[in-house]
Amino acid sequence: MGMISQPLLVTALMLIVSNLFMTFAWYGHLKNFATSPWYVAALVSWGIALFEYLLQVPANRIGYTAMDIGQLKILQEVITLSVFVPFAVLYMGQPLKMDYLYAALCMMGAVYFIFRV
Repeated sequence: MGMISQPLLVTALMLIVSNLFMTFAWYGHLKNFATSPWYVAALVSWGIALFEYLLQVPANRIGYTAMDIGQLKILQEVITLSVFVPFAVLYMGQPLKMDYLYAALCMMGAVYFIFRV
């Protein structure tokens, strides 16, 4: 399959979808349930998070066949930032800040150091 192994690709795709659920579970209630009691938001978030875990746990198990745990963690963090920024800007209506670019540059450094051979 070229330079990207199948376990890495499958893991990344599953973690992207998992992160969509995670981001909505963690932050979507701030918009959708702002007037609801916190425990209603928590219950809804837990329901959404179930789908996150149904993807995240097998993704990490698949990824662990090709990466070490540090690499899995950095991959997760890069995906989290990649999912969170569009969510914050497009869904939550937050301004696009240069800080997101600076954070991404720091993550690129983390990726370099954790994946270098």
